[in-house]
Amino acid sequence: MSDPVCPLCERPIPSGSGSLHHLIPKLKGGKGRPTVLLHDICHREIHATLTEGELAQSFDTMAALRAHPRLVKFIAWVAKRPPGFRSKVPGRRRMR
Repeated sequence: MSDPVCPLCERPIPSGSGSLHHLIPKLKGGKGRPTVLLHDICHREIHATLTEGELAQSFDTMAALRAHPRLVKFIAWVAKRPPGFRSKVPGRRRMR
């Protein structure tokens, strides 16, 4: 059986790792709604880039997330890393 593929960066997710992302944040009515399995680094980058409100309003699909300008740059960068690559996402980067 092959490893699942991250729908954000399209790299395989090594067995036993990964992080579930609620397409609509739980705090915004997404409890019990669809989730996707992402690399931990991809999941952290999404939440470092977008607020819960932005995720609920405009970025509740993988297509919308993949089209966000900052995430496009992140995807191009992380695509060059091995599937098990881990890195800290720098501190607060989104403007509130």
